[in-house]
Parts: sequence; structure tokens; C-alpha cells
Amino acid sequence: MRLRAVRARKAQGMGNVMARLGVSVGVLALLIMGAPSHALADKIKNPIAIFSGLDKITGRILSFEVGIDETVEYGAFLVTPRVCYTRPITEPQNTTAFIEVDEITVGGDTKRLFGGWIFASSPGLNGVEHPIYDVWLIGCKGGTVVIPESTEITPKSPPPPSATQAPASGAQPTQLVPAKPAKKTN
Repeated sequence: MRLRAVRARKAQGMGNVMARLGVSVGVLALLIMGAPSHALADKIKNPIAIFSGLDKITGRILSFEVGIDETVEYGAFLVTPRVCYTRPITEPQNTTAFIEVDEITVGGDTKRLFGGWIFASSPGLNGVEHPIYDVWLIGCKGGTVVIPESTEITPKSPPPPSATQAPASGAQPTQLVPAKPAKKTN
């Protein structure tokens, strides 16, 4: 009799542990499923982008500031930032800019060398490299207005219907008729 009571208490204790474990796993699953699939962070739009440039012939590094949508000549480059974003000081820092870099050729023409996003934290990722000049983003300044990141997920437009999908209700299915083989002439 005594042995049964001990076994019953152990089983009851194991049941409590399993119940607590089940609740913990359930709460964890709800937290994971309810979390957004990507991190959302606010950003600050800045009126000035700060760059550094390297002249590989002379070995000089020069820092320069450029206003958004203004063009500055650095060596044979024309550097035009279109937008420059930073994050608030409460967020992990991530400074990005969309820039266009044109080269002035010997004939006086301009040729687009680069147009795209660059990142201050990874200058080698999308920095502008050239046999004579390199340009990379250092930072942005002058922005005070925080642009909140949208938490709404916009639905994607539906994919175009394909031949493998069933036709919409009320629509007449089209039949593909194989082409007749051409008559042989001897």
C-alpha cells in the first residue's frame, strides 16, 4: 500500500512538470508566431551625406559633404546622393544612401559608373572603386524628423493566371488543338 502511494505521488509530480512544460512551450510558440518576420526600425532622412574619397595616385584621403540632389566633383567623379538615411540613437546604427557616381572621361563626356545603395557600416560592399579613385559613405547629418517604419504588410498583387491554373468560374476553358502535320510532297 505504501509503495502505491509513493508511486502515485511521483506520477502526480511528473504530471505537474509536464503540464508546466506544456504551458511554457505553448507560450513560446505563440510568441514566435506572433512576432513579425523581419525587424522594423525607424529611420531619419538627412539633408547631407558625408563621403570619403581616396586618390590612389597621391595617397590622399579627403572627406567631403554633399547635399541631397546636389552634385560634387571629386577628381574625375561627379557624386550625387539622392537620399541618405540614419536611424535614431535608440536603434542599432545603420547609415545608408542611394547615390549616383558619374565619371568625366578624357573627351569631356560623362559615363555612369555606379548607381545604387551604399552602406557606411560596410564600405567594401558597395563602395565605388576605380583604378584611380575610391569613394565610400561615412555618414549623414542634419536630419531631425523620424520616419516611422510601416508595420502594415501590403499584399502582393496576385500572380498572372497561367495555363496550369483552372479557369475562373463562368469562364469557358480553352482547348488546345494540335496542329495538323504538313503534307509531304515528293
